[in-house]
Amino acid sequence: MTEKRQSAAVQQGPGTESTPIGKFDGAATLSGENGPLFASPIYWMYEMSLAALNPSRAVADATRLFFRNPVNPFAHTAYGKSVAAAMELFERSTRRYHRPEWNIDSTTIGGERVPVHIRTVWERPFCRLVHFERAYRYLPRRPQPKVLIVAPMSGHYPTLLRGTVETFLPNHDVYITDWSDARMVPLSEGRFDLDDYIDYVISMLHFLGGDVHVIAVCQPSVPVLAAVSLMETDGDPYVPHSMVLMGGPIDTRINSNAVNKLAEDRGIDWFRSHVITKVPFPHPGFMRAVYPGFLQLHGFMSMNLDRHLKAHHDLFLHLVRGDGDSAQKHREFYDEYLAVMDLAAEFYLQTVETVFIRHALPKGEMTHRGRRVDPSAIRNVALMTVEGENDDISAVGQTEATHGLCPNIPADDKVHYVQPDVGHYGVFNGSRFRAEIAPRIADFMLSRNGSKRPGPSFGNGATRPAAE
Repeated sequence: MTEKRQSAAVQQGPGTESTPIGKFDGAATLSGENGPLFASPIYWMYEMSLAALNPSRAVADATRLFFRNPVNPFAHTAYGKSVAAAMELFERSTRRYHRPEWNIDSTTIGGERVPVHIRTVWERPFCRLVHFERAYRYLPRRPQPKVLIVAPMSGHYPTLLRGTVETFLPNHDVYITDWSDARMVPLSEGRFDLDDYIDYVISMLHFLGGDVHVIAVCQPSVPVLAAVSLMETDGDPYVPHSMVLMGGPIDTRINSNAVNKLAEDRGIDWFRSHVITKVPFPHPGFMRAVYPGFLQLHGFMSMNLDRHLKAHHDLFLHLVRGDGDSAQKHREFYDEYLAVMDLAAEFYLQTVETVFIRHALPKGEMTHRGRRVDPSAIRNVALMTVEGENDDISAVGQTEATHGLCPNIPADDKVHYVQPDVGHYGVFNGSRFRAEIAPRIADFMLSRNGSKRPGPSFGNGATRPAAE
């Protein structure tokens, strides 16, 4: 089997590209002693601490407004600006960040601004399929491939892929998975695990009728590959035209980093006893076993703690200096980044064990409801893998391993691309994603939209065969 590798110009960019997303082994490192005793009531203590801080937050917010009021003479002094900045930092550091909105109401098609209506077209207890319906007056001349973006169910809400959606909207009919916060799903709706996730993906592909391309961002790479493998094994006519796997942990044994080794070193019992707890009252998911979002956020933040502390220190300085633009960029980023959701315990534990501890998929040992998942059964679905050169979550080579697992996909329908100088976040968002990664994905999907055709040309990007 051979594959194509594309090259791209090396560019410099902001340091935000190491933002973790889609991690299942970046758990909060709690004390090794009294794990179960600590994990059981921790959610209740967290909720009580938020409630206890509400009066202080209200006072801080009122103080901030007082010292920012232009009628107040102190608002124009360094002292007043410092007090207002400190109060805003305190309020932002102690609030609960709720589910962000998509805030996508239009896009540009052929130079014309077109309204976008966001609609739910398919729904199950743990997921909604959201369609970004473009209300254009005239059909575009360029084909508009249908794209299913499978967002990570890994702590952050799917709105973290807002930039990804906005990039594809002008030339694609975009759908995205909008996973539910487990604490908002009543216990009566039953459990949700990795097998259910795979079933959901298959059901959505059936709903879309097969005339679709699927893009998996990070964590979903494994269940999407499993879903397509099972569909091909069954001769399912609704398989997608192509699948694009971006920064996914297909084989975490390759270039294993600290994030991957944590799961192997701890073992599944450690995760079960240290990070799984029950949803407290009065949330709809009362008594559901979950990996809570605030523990995930602790894991996210601790990986780059110095950078986050510096960012908040810079926010204080921006507020004191009156640099409103920089302060607003900080608010927008952290309003999204600090909004996290709970994961169903069954899904989290099964994913950690299957992907990061047992490495079941690359070993040929992964099963779905008792059936072996066999990627070699894939013959009719084109494959593209995308990695970031500086990815500290899914290291280079882990996603590329998919090609070795799918030997029966024709060589012309297999492409691998490594984007220089980007981290995990830069694989699916940011300026280099828009300028270099997204056009390659769009070209790849367009050339496989419907009947099989020769592989696309990628402009100045060099290609070369890579032997197995």
